[in-house]
Amino acid sequence: MVNRIDANSVSLKDQVVSINRVTKVVKGGKNLSFAALVVVGDGAGTVGWGSGKAREVPAAIRKAIEAAKKSLVRVHITATSIPHITLGRYGAGQVLLKPAPEGTGVIAGGYAALVKSAEGVEDDVNAGIAGIDTHGVTAADFVVGIAASGSTPYVRAALARAQTLGARTGLVACAEPPRLLRDTCDVVVVPDVGPEVITGSTRMKAGTATKLVLNTITTGAMIRLGKVYGNLMVDLMAWSEKLVDRGERIVMECAGVDRAAARAAIAAAGGSVKLAIVMVRSGVSAERARALLADAGGLVRRVVGDPPPVSPAP
Repeated sequence: MVNRIDANSVSLKDQVVSINRVTKVVKGGKNLSFAALVVVGDGAGTVGWGSGKAREVPAAIRKAIEAAKKSLVRVHITATSIPHITLGRYGAGQVLLKPAPEGTGVIAGGYAALVKSAEGVEDDVNAGIAGIDTHGVTAADFVVGIAASGSTPYVRAALARAQTLGARTGLVACAEPPRLLRDTCDVVVVPDVGPEVITGSTRMKAGTATKLVLNTITTGAMIRLGKVYGNLMVDLMAWSEKLVDRGERIVMECAGVDRAAARAAIAAAGGSVKLAIVMVRSGVSAERARALLADAGGLVRRVVGDPPPVSPAP
């Protein structure tokens, strides 16, 4: 049985999913009305949906919101998304819910620009906006713009669009950005690298400094997402020979078992080293370990306690 949640006990935001015009043929003509579909939630796992119909769009939306507040349920989330693929139903149709991707990149000129020069594409502001829309950016996202000069039109347009959608934004540049960007971005990182040895060749000092900054950001994100336990990258799938060996050694170190036990645990966990650690440390099945991790936001430490001390280098 699903436990419903009192809407007054949580702080909710609403989002209109669709508004459709509905026409009903009656004697003497047609009745026109509008049907709205709305979802509400607190951004922390409490969600609900509702529909409403009225002669005016605002009234239909209000009815849908009220209906959504009466259907609130609690779902498990990891970070800001659901942990697993879920199949549900809406009316006569099936709805496939998939976890949000943990990160993605958009580059001026598309992926082809990674391997072949595409001059001028960085000036296309419409492409910058489209890149944000194509990837479905929402208020749950953090968008980081990368522009060595700090003023690339493509990046500026993409960040502006992301801000309009409610996303938090950051900028990594190697020159002082325009005042508007510094004032509107939540985080601005500007490493001072000085002039390039070859004038204008930002692939050199600016490119190297940018990579260091991005490595720091992504490493911090991986830690916050629960991919790291102590100083070990535990959220890996032991599928290649190299990763099988590394995964077994990680489970041995974290759980204090021999290689055979570590190998068996990883196999029972479907190759997931993180899941295997929780299974061995907690003495539970893969299904139970998966539920414990979901309740803990994907953080191993919250389930099994502190990691083993870091071993000194030989």
